[in-house]
Amino acid sequence: MTLASTIPQAALPSPSTAVWQLGPLPLRAYALCIIAGIAVACVVTERRLRQRGVAPGAVLDIAVWAVPTGIIGARIYHVITSPEKYFGAGGEPLKAFAVWEGGLGIWGAVAGGALGAWIAARQLGIPFAVVADALAPGLPLAQAVGRLGNWFNNELHGGLTTLPWGLRVHEMDPRNPGHAKVVDGEPVLLPGLYHPTFLYEALWNVGVAGLVLVLDRRLRLGRGRAFALYVMGYTTGRFWIELMRTDEANHILGVRLNVWTAALVFVGALIYFLRVRGPREYLVPVGGPAAGPAGGDVSQLDLSEREAGARAVAPEGYRVVSEEQLRVYQETGAVPDVPDAEAPDAEKPGPTRPAAPGDRHGDGDREGAGGAGDDGSAGDGAAGATGSRAADRES
Repeated sequence: MTLASTIPQAALPSPSTAVWQLGPLPLRAYALCIIAGIAVACVVTERRLRQRGVAPGAVLDIAVWAVPTGIIGARIYHVITSPEKYFGAGGEPLKAFAVWEGGLGIWGAVAGGALGAWIAARQLGIPFAVVADALAPGLPLAQAVGRLGNWFNNELHGGLTTLPWGLRVHEMDPRNPGHAKVVDGEPVLLPGLYHPTFLYEALWNVGVAGLVLVLDRRLRLGRGRAFALYVMGYTTGRFWIELMRTDEANHILGVRLNVWTAALVFVGALIYFLRVRGPREYLVPVGGPAAGPAGGDVSQLDLSEREAGARAVAPEGYRVVSEEQLRVYQETGAVPDVPDAEAPDAEKPGPTRPAAPGDRHGDGDREGAGGAGDDGSAGDGAAGATGSRAADRES
């Protein structure tokens, strides 16, 4: 019996085109999927930051830093882990900058994006742990959307299979990037069906996002533990999915490099999750616009006394408070005075004071306005959102 005779009729198709020309501008499916993923992460994170008291607009400020640094980090990881393509015999060093040709690593994307988000959080006066926990379910959803780009590119699949969800894969034309080879007017398919490992990872990521939302709601995770939970969930799936992949990769002791990376990152996240303790952080603002009215939604502030067209002023900083103190702020508009002894264990802020312009140090005493809630639903308070990580196409 040959493999061809065991292939079922049912199979998942693959696109034969991943790039379209809009005049002189190439529209790449992979890039569009990455952008869509970033948008998803921003929406989810904005809703979660709103629950914790961050003012509107923070997502754009954080994305301005996190997206570029995430892309840079992703590319650096790819180049470092596949140096022979650029610096080995016959390598082309300048190709290391050709991000549009593919080659981005999720590990570098998360690390670089985290650095950018940390810089932005410092500027905004938001504790970085609040940003990380707010992003935790949005990031795997973004990765799931981004994985569809691998489907368009006919890449990152596994070995041959006879399962009914086996994937038909086109032989892509290196002389015409983004397009399958064509013979007699028909795109060329590789023989057999293949495990759609990119789809396995996308579905796993959706499950990880759901897991983070459920456990975060039940356990009320804080101090970066929700993000650590995401990391543990993602690396667990990536470990076994990576073992199924057949694309070219460097090996250590006969095992793909990314398998080792997944295992080490999982251990680091597990240690952090077990060792770090503390309540979930909530924020109220200091030194910014007037406090919100009863109900806490600063979007309902009376703007009639402001100049026409004037932009809302962002808070100068934030103070970490308890959930109950946030609710009091939403109902009364009064910024609570939180002595060190009464501050949540996660942060020990100093006395409340309006922050002077440019005075943005000490993450423990940042404050923000916002709505309450403990899942992905929007609160009634002033909203903010964090930016997301960048592309996750992997080496």
